[in-house]
Amino acid sequence: MKKTLVVATCAILAAGMALTGCKKDNKAGGDAPKADAKQMVLRYAENQAQDYPTTQAAYKFAELVEQKTDGRIHIDVYHGGQLGDEKAVIEQLQFGAIDFTRVSISPLAEFDKSLNVLQLPYLYKDAAQMWRVLEGDIGENFLKGVEKAGLIGLSWFDAGARNFYNSKKPVTKLDDLKGLKIRVQESQLMMGMVAALGASATPMAYGEVYSGLQTGVIDGAENNWPSYDSVSHYEVAKYYVLDEHTRVPEMQMVSKITWDKISPEDQAIIKECALESAKVERELWAAKEGASEAKVKEAGSVITELEPGEKEKFQAAMAPLYSQFGAGYEDIIKAIQSK
Repeated sequence: MKKTLVVATCAILAAGMALTGCKKDNKAGGDAPKADAKQMVLRYAENQAQDYPTTQAAYKFAELVEQKTDGRIHIDVYHGGQLGDEKAVIEQLQFGAIDFTRVSISPLAEFDKSLNVLQLPYLYKDAAQMWRVLEGDIGENFLKGVEKAGLIGLSWFDAGARNFYNSKKPVTKLDDLKGLKIRVQESQLMMGMVAALGASATPMAYGEVYSGLQTGVIDGAENNWPSYDSVSHYEVAKYYVLDEHTRVPEMQMVSKITWDKISPEDQAIIKECALESAKVERELWAAKEGASEAKVKEAGSVITELEPGEKEKFQAAMAPLYSQFGAGYEDIIKAIQSK
């Protein structure tokens, strides 16, 4: 009851801000233009830093919307988690306290269980297959699927592939993971994946991973190139294997409460801008991945690939997880795998 009251209060305050034109600076180094009486002022929550690809794409989205609506809609971007963590932001979108956001589908799956399908380990052969899925009918259906949670999916952002890394030895085959203590998110799916591969799943807060690797509390972890680089895990876990066990896309979305207040004409413009900003994000993400990869290699990280035939062994080990988390979605999984 208390939590609901707080979120509802936030919604009232947010509505008041939109009506009075109170705004956050929309771009780094620049003041947001003053709103006139007819301008709708909306808020976009982003938990990453200002220079991160998703944040820069959010700024681009806001810029495009203002341009293409002739100033009817102005969007303020709040970066760095100013409006709360991803789960809290999703809840505030449901109440209309926040208008737009970009979130990983991992926390979003708590609101729409079907999204767990897109997180199944070794679901895709490569990035190209994932984008064929997300940019087709399957991806559009998942965007529409969150409406039952009071959300409107607009477009997909890239978050790369997650890979294992450790402080002990190079990994080139399934047996190399056995017995290693691997940090994972507090997720039944991720813990199940690590256990199925013969390693020991160790849930741990993200901020504790560096010291955990340094002291030997854990032997390894898993994440994408930019994360491996940005928090300096490569300094204490130099063995990085390109197994690409999961590709967890991110969704750009809007509150249904906000959406229903916008004219059909401006809804179409917003959708168009969301798709355009998604292309920008993918380009920025690719550049950041490349820079991170080059940096850690220069620092001495040992990058390996799986030996021929090993990827199939990793995939086969996931059968129990597909039965557990893919139950009821077998046809969708087959459709994804056939792309």
